Amino acid sequence: MIIKTVDNVQDALKDAKDGMTFMLGGFGLSGIPENAISELVRLNLKNLTCISNNAGVDDFGLGQLLHKKQIDKMVSSYVGENAIFEKQMLSGELDVELIPQGTLAARCQAAQQGFPAIYTPAGYGTEVAQGKETREFDGKMYVLEEAFKADFAFVKAWKGDKAGNLIFKGTARNFNPVMCGSAKITVAEVEELVEPGELDPNHIHIPGILVQRIFQGKNYEKRIEQRTVRQKA
Repeated sequence: MIIKTVDNVQDALKDAKDGMTFMLGGFGLSGIPENAISELVRLNLKNLTCISNNAGVDDFGLGQLLHKKQIDKMVSSYVGENAIFEKQMLSGELDVELIPQGTLAARCQAAQQGFPAIYTPAGYGTEVAQGKETREFDGKMYVLEEAFKADFAFVKAWKGDKAGNLIFKGTARNFNPVMCGSAKITVAEVEELVEPGELDPNHIHIPGILVQRIFQGKNYEKRIEQRTVRQKA
């Protein structure tokens, strides 16, 4: 069994460089790779392309990278709760590729499974399809979308073992699993790191073969974008 553990986030990102393309898992602020993002901020890498469902909030998640203008291009499905993202996009300062959410996930999965591209009906007849190949199948039109090409995929799991097997929890399963194995190097940070054999095989969501590096994360904030509580009677 190949052990994938590295000592810390610094070792996990030691060969991350300016101009690279990164995938970052999570949905909103749920299941985002907080340690990896903090390290990217500390490294002050520039000219980055980031593929993520959204860009966090102004002062947390990918919003920290946007605040320091480390990201040149965002590939996302929506702007979300990030005013900095919106401002930079509308001003033309940030190159943004907005993609239907299902297509975003499918392009990640295509890269994970080794397919060069997919056909999807989403976006046909709209700006999304401009300049792209289209084709008819069984009387319905589809748009050709290429699989993503990324240098790193940063994901966050609830539990993992030293061989890279991962278990996700709740909403964190939305984009993290399809990004595993979708880049040249997948880095997983976990809340709990255990020895091989300690995870129930029936509960494992991602096998270790799709992960190159894994480390024990720390100091997770787990913020909530919109906290709503019931008023007292």
